[in-house]
Amino acid sequence: MQTPYASEPFLHQLLTKALAANASDIHVKVGQPPGARVRGDMVYFRVDKVKPEDTNALARILLAPRGVDDVGTIKEFDTSYSAPGIGRFRVNVYRQRGALSVVMRTIPIKIPTIEEMGLPPPVKALAEMERGLVLCVGATGSGKTTTLASMINHINLNLPRHIVTIEDPIEFLHNDSRSGVSQREIGIDTESFASALRAALRQDPDVILVGEIRDAETLEIAMQAAETGHLVLSTMHTPDVSRTVHRMMSLAKNPGDLRDRLGDALQGILAQRLIPKRDGTGLQLVQEILIASGTAREAIKKPDQNVPLKDVMEKGVVPYGMQTFDMHLKALAQAGVISKEYTRQGPGF
Repeated sequence: MQTPYASEPFLHQLLTKALAANASDIHVKVGQPPGARVRGDMVYFRVDKVKPEDTNALARILLAPRGVDDVGTIKEFDTSYSAPGIGRFRVNVYRQRGALSVVMRTIPIKIPTIEEMGLPPPVKALAEMERGLVLCVGATGSGKTTTLASMINHINLNLPRHIVTIEDPIEFLHNDSRSGVSQREIGIDTESFASALRAALRQDPDVILVGEIRDAETLEIAMQAAETGHLVLSTMHTPDVSRTVHRMMSLAKNPGDLRDRLGDALQGILAQRLIPKRDGTGLQLVQEILIASGTAREAIKKPDQNVPLKDVMEKGVVPYGMQTFDMHLKALAQAGVISKEYTRQGPGF
């Protein structure tokens, strides 16, 4: 008997119900009913528990456009999925306890603007830079991709640029406006971040978006691009500004040399997290912002001879718009947006 998960109409019905509940993610895992994350919490559909044949069938539908016929060999796989009239989704198919599972994250069809996201003025200023490196960092699910998409969208709508994006997978779709946008997907259009980034330097870009800096090779080429007159936007899975710089040093073959180069090429670091709003209506973006002022550049180049980056951010509110997580949390709590308990949980909240 064929499983209902083998049909796209059934999948689309599941996605429609999840989106009607304002779900951010949809989970399909063997041994429990399909679930959805709604306002930060997991809720489950009142249907039968999922079986291995169900997730196998669902994986075949999701991976068919990528040319994957044999899902039995899959350990983990990233892709995207478009459901006409419903929406786009970032997809991760993975194996646990020998069975396949699927997580689908909703991607808004309309790219939110910087203003709609409530991002502070320094974000727009960073998007309008002509050259240098801008990093958006945070844990998985902290909204890094959406922030960078809004920045690319701002450039696309307002500046005459050639933008090259390298993504795994492509999530937000950008239509050419004042800029031309070339979007390349790992595994379909190119082999790796490093190879695509190397090739991008020969594609006459003004702006290069690198989905993630994962290794020393990608870091080195991204630095070269930032140093040679390109604006490079990327992400790292680091929790805050200080640990982002530390992580970059750990990837470098010559940390001392990288400190000098980063001090010159960096334009800014946006670290972010999402926490529940006080009224229960959703999640609030909390950001830590470092702008590469003269003091910040010296603190990166010679940390032993200068104040910590946290002090630089605390004192850089005027004129740069810098802030620490603690500063933003206190402002949000005072405005009644979040509970005051988040101001007492320290940097690891």
